[in-house]
Amino acid sequence: MKARNDRGFTLIELMIVVLIVAILVAIAIPTFLGQRKEAEDSAAKSNLRNALSTEKAFYAGGGEVFTADLDLLSAIEPSLFNVSGASPAVNTFDPVVVTIEPLGSAVCIVAQTPRGTYLAIWEGDAAGTQYGIHTTNPFTTCSASGPPAVGSWSGTSW
Repeated sequence: MKARNDRGFTLIELMIVVLIVAILVAIAIPTFLGQRKEAEDSAAKSNLRNALSTEKAFYAGGGEVFTADLDLLSAIEPSLFNVSGASPAVNTFDPVVVTIEPLGSAVCIVAQTPRGTYLAIWEGDAAGTQYGIHTTNPFTTCSASGPPAVGSWSGTSW
């Protein structure tokens, strides 16, 4: 009769495998979290661009003025402006906040990222489209003369 030699892994071999897996996980998690934050920032930027496109669509068809009326904007882009039946509609960073210059000649749009950064777009006749990244909401009011002097603004992108 043959002798069977059924040997498994030793405890040392199993511990080495567990250690290798732990090291790989420790390397992968921060990388994954960084990618997630970048994706959230990209989503906020996309929402802002879509909000600006919605405002421009309203501007072109609404007598060449911008609007902060979320009910009207929601009719153009319902997935972007979360209108929950309030009258007038209220939208607090879900996902963007729109304010306009009192005469409707400029629009200020801002979104807060999960990191707490404020991404902003100012659009008006005076300086075209301006993009900004800020630590606080840069729009206390929306001005027709240009974006606020606080923070940094770019005419090309964030």
